[in-house]
Amino acid sequence: MKQIKTDLLVIGGGSGGLSVAAGASQMGASVVLLEGHLMGGDCLNYGCVPSKALLSEAKAAHAKGRAPKAAYPAAKDHVRAVIDTIAPHDSVERFESLGVQVIEAYGSFKDAQTVVAGDTEITARRVVISTGSSPFVPPIPGLEGVPYETNETVFELRERPDHLLIIGGGPIGMEMAQAHRRLGSEVTVIEGMKALGKDDPETAAVLLEALRSEGIAIEEDALAAEVRGKVGAIEVEAKDGRVFKGTHLLMAVGRRANIDKLNLEAAGIETTRTGIKVDASLKTTNSKVYAIGDVAGGLQFTHVAGYHAGVIIRSALFGLPAKAKHSHIPWATYTAPELSQVGLTEAEARDQHGDKLEVVRFDYSGNDRAIAEGQTTGFIKVMIVKGRPVGASIVGYQAGELINTWALALANNMKMGQIAAMVAPYPTIGEINKRVAGAYFSPRLFESKMVKRVVGAVQRWLP
Repeated sequence: MKQIKTDLLVIGGGSGGLSVAAGASQMGASVVLLEGHLMGGDCLNYGCVPSKALLSEAKAAHAKGRAPKAAYPAAKDHVRAVIDTIAPHDSVERFESLGVQVIEAYGSFKDAQTVVAGDTEITARRVVISTGSSPFVPPIPGLEGVPYETNETVFELRERPDHLLIIGGGPIGMEMAQAHRRLGSEVTVIEGMKALGKDDPETAAVLLEALRSEGIAIEEDALAAEVRGKVGAIEVEAKDGRVFKGTHLLMAVGRRANIDKLNLEAAGIETTRTGIKVDASLKTTNSKVYAIGDVAGGLQFTHVAGYHAGVIIRSALFGLPAKAKHSHIPWATYTAPELSQVGLTEAEARDQHGDKLEVVRFDYSGNDRAIAEGQTTGFIKVMIVKGRPVGASIVGYQAGELINTWALALANNMKMGQIAAMVAPYPTIGEINKRVAGAYFSPRLFESKMVKRVVGAVQRWLP
């Protein structure tokens, strides 16, 4: 067996692992990267990239009217072309050109600092686990005998489903629901609790209404109790007796951490119900090993893995203290309208801050660019405590772009006055962020008797 010693071993070639490997190698560390499947991980091959490519094609088809059947395979061709365009950036060849030694095999711990991959044994000063997550498929009775899709297979489907049943009403389920509906499928979403239950209920309600208006059936409080049938004739029966019939089934109920192949016990690494146990510095119970991204059991977003990569570079390469915080991490659902969130929702902010909380809002209907483009559905609301935003919720056109301002504000503990001081070009959707800051200050300026007295006094004194 070959023996390798290295400064840093990265297990997993998804977005987080690639960021660590590239950064560490370019800073002078010796780096080995293990990837037993596809470089780029879930995001490039099965997640963020293909889903947004499919949504883009669905949007174009929707703008033209009812999509012909030929639009579906054409949309899948676009998805493949987008993946193929981005793939070289995440390729083995590119990372080897950066000085990373890439081994195309899965890794398994032999002991606290040694990992075996294929016919190679790697001993590393520090190890980073970035193996991501896979679709979670719950043990619903009958499911084992019924064909179904997950996000790892649905993008390869070439024939448009006549009626797609989606179990799971989270962001993945809703994005795929709208994409398939706009490409001509009938769609029923089956959610065991409340659809988009992790988002602010008020913003989620706007999106759900828009999806229903496009003809998507969204069935809530419908816990799947049994699945039966075959390709072209599938039934999902809910616990309350409701039965939903379709031709295809997509499972979109969540994710599970990829830890099965790692032999974590050999390295003294503990796990939790959601993934690998880590502390604030993203170290596992083995102080030489870090876990980042989905496998660390927290927020499961590509940008979180990238953020984690930056945190541990400071610690693993420079020996400096570094801790991850997540109060400033935004997320978005890329439907139309889009839905985005950063920090606390209104309900969470009320629970934490009580009477100290102020909530300000601004509607898209008051934005001139939104009016010009016919995109007036939606609003922004910002939760504020002592003049500082603690959360923002947005539903509407480009909500995923607008949330960046509030992510910046929360990351840097900014005040509302700093947002209000921004000058936004006119007319832009981005003015919504400035206008909601103005909504915070307006009553303080225009409804204050003290301000009016001061202005009156100054006017009398002026020559």
